[in-house]
Amino acid sequence: LGRHNEALVLQREAYARLVAKCGVTDERTLTVGTNLVASLCMSKHWEECRSFARELLPVARKSLGADHNATLGIRANLAGALLDDSECTRDDLLKAETIM
Repeated sequence: LGRHNEALVLQREAYARLVAKCGVTDERTLTVGTNLVASLCMSKHWEECRSFARELLPVARKSLGADHNATLGIRANLAGALLDDSECTRDDLLKAETIM
């Protein structure tokens, strides 16, 4: 329906509430965070997507493991945010390759 910015507001609020209630390492929190990263990527909020994914990725790896769906989703969206940004550099392409 094209209401992506409204949805992002709600997702950010849901993530903040889960962090406050369950902590950042909780699987539910990380799953909601993964969905927020995906939404930021789909909405082309590249800088915020990259920043949040870089913050979330080490927490997901440590808490859930490198092969968990949430961790893999964060990695895929971070790589996508690096690749899909029209202003991506050669360094960004190399980082995306390393991530994947």
